[in-house]
Order: sequence, then C-alpha cells, then structure tokens
Amino acid sequence: MTAHEIDYRIYGEEMQYVEIELDPQEGVIAEAGSFMMMDDGIKMETIFGDGSQKDTGFLGKILGAGKRILTGESLFMTAFYNDLVGKRNVSFASPYPGKIIPIDLSVFSGKFICQKDAFLCAAKGVSVGVEFSRKLGRGLFGGEGFIMQKLEGDGMAFVHAGGTMAKKELLAGETLRVDTGCIVGFDHTINYDIEFVGGIKNTVFGGEGLFFAKLQGPGTVFIQSLPFSRLAGRVLASASRAGGKSKGEGSVLGGLGDLLDGDNSF
Repeated sequence: MTAHEIDYRIYGEEMQYVEIELDPQEGVIAEAGSFMMMDDGIKMETIFGDGSQKDTGFLGKILGAGKRILTGESLFMTAFYNDLVGKRNVSFASPYPGKIIPIDLSVFSGKFICQKDAFLCAAKGVSVGVEFSRKLGRGLFGGEGFIMQKLEGDGMAFVHAGGTMAKKELLAGETLRVDTGCIVGFDHTINYDIEFVGGIKNTVFGGEGLFFAKLQGPGTVFIQSLPFSRLAGRVLASASRAGGKSKGEGSVLGGLGDLLDGDNSF
C-alpha cells in the first residue's frame, strides 16, 4: 500500500485547521463535514468507503463501507484531487476547540488506533477501518464500545483532540490509567484494557465513573483534556437546570438585573 505523499501546514491555536498541499494528481480523503475551503482546480468526489482499494470487488467494497456504520460514520467519504498543473491547497477544520494531530503512519509501523470520532482527513491510499475489541469487559465498559477506528497505510493522517493534547511515550510494561473518554488514539503496540476503579466510596461518590482505561506500553499514546462527550454533557446539564431561561449568571441581582436591563424574557 502506497499513499500519496502530501505536504501540510496547521494553522491556529484553539480552533485549528490543516491546509493540505496537493501536487498534480495527488488526493486526500476526509470525513463528511470537515471540509473548510479549497483552491480552484480541486476536484471533489464522493466515494464509497475510504477509496483505499484495500477491499477488491463489489462485495469487498460493500463490506468495507458497511463497517463504517458500526463506528457511527457515513457509508461515504469525500475525496479531493488536484487535476491541474501546479500545486493546489485544500483545508479541513477541527469540529470543536482543540488540536489537530498529524500522524505519519510509516512511523507507527503502518497502523494507528483512534477513537471513532477523532479522524479528520488523510492522504489518498490510507485505509480507514474499524478495530474490534476482543475483550468483553473493554467492549461493555470502555466508553467507546467494542469498536474503535484503525488507520492503516504509509501516508499522513490527521486526527483531532479536544482541549489540550498530551502525548505520552510508554516504555515496555509501563502503565497509564486514563478516563476512557480522554483517549484520542495510540500505537497498535499498546495493550488496551479496562480496570475497575475499586472501593465503595470511589464507586458511589467519586463522580469519575466505574472504570479506567489501562494502557500498557511500549508505544505512543495521545490524550485529550476535553472530550466532546464531556463538553456536551456539561452544556446539556446547564441547559436543563436553567430551564431555557437566563439566570443572570455573574450578577448579584440575577433576574432582577435582567429586568432593569430591559430583558423581559422570563
């Protein structure tokens, strides 16, 4: 498998986007909804699956695309090609505040495991598949279910981490315990399992869930400080308490302050 050799540049701090430079006939694949902008001369094409040609034949393509449904993604991906002479640029944006992480798959021995909504885009030729958990406990209690995404090939791929990203290099036998939702991705050499928090007080009153993710080296692990599920949960909880009405947050007068300011919505 030989992926297209693409150049790139990442812009921004908290709301980043990646600009991919395509030589003539080079291409890049991306998840639906990640596209930001492109130069004139870039051809956009909706493809079945990831277009890596890993699955040959009609049935193979059907099975390959069907696996994507299990990760909650669309059957289709979008490919962008440079059909003209000269270099052209196409850009993809992160879906929420955080960092875009470039992954050179050749450095990771051709395979990288990531959570199912972390993938942003990749060079044409990279295979975007699913990684099934062989352990029942991990599938039932791991937060991400039985399935994570796997990126295979020898090209560049880009994943997104929410909030601030931490990169950990684990030695052989070294262990890191992580909140299950905070995992962005890891080297395929990492041994990933689920560990019970333990203790009645921790379980009932800890507020951190019943299970940790246990990652054991050797290999590289990427951790995010703000999983989207955590952000969405806080927003929903706040909206539920507010009942859809302003509470005058930060004001001593509260609702009375809104009334004096001319806000009569409550």
